Amino acid sequence: MRHGDKIKNLSRTASHRRALLSNLASQLIMHKRIVTTLAKAKALRVYIEPLITKTKKAETKDQIMHNHRVVFSYLQDKIAVKELFTIVGPKVVSRPGGYTRVIKLGIRLGDNAETAMIELVDFNDVYTQGTAKSATPAKKTRRAGGGKKKAAAEPATEKSVEAPAPAEEAREEKSK
Repeated sequence: MRHGDKIKNLSRTASHRRALLSNLASQLIMHKRIVTTLAKAKALRVYIEPLITKTKKAETKDQIMHNHRVVFSYLQDKIAVKELFTIVGPKVVSRPGGYTRVIKLGIRLGDNAETAMIELVDFNDVYTQGTAKSATPAKKTRRAGGGKKKAAAEPATEKSVEAPAPAEEAREEKSK
């Protein structure tokens, strides 16, 4: 039984699993989507999402350098780390999590393994065609956009108080 066993071993030793996930993560960053088995895709999602989060959480130059070093210790690929911090990081800054998507593709003919495509969500042109992303990070509240709706509603009420609608003016004139 595997009670309380949270890590997916993928039938590999720890060093082999670490190397596998490092290589898969580097390829995902470079190509923005890869096809692999479903088990590897799910394990990769758990591995890479914290690394993508590290690209957003830096304010000073020392924190940025520290995050570069931490991510490099996981990926062991300078080109992938550079791409992660220069291309992927700025594009996902407004997303509060969920940077990857796993899509099941079916079974592989040779060994009947379930295959899946894992991709970076913000780099899929089909799904993100009609949406416009803002450069500011998302507001971290329980109610999504509560502050924006309130701010947008206030000027509208002030305008309606200052200038009544033409139909209301006509009713006021008839009542006089």
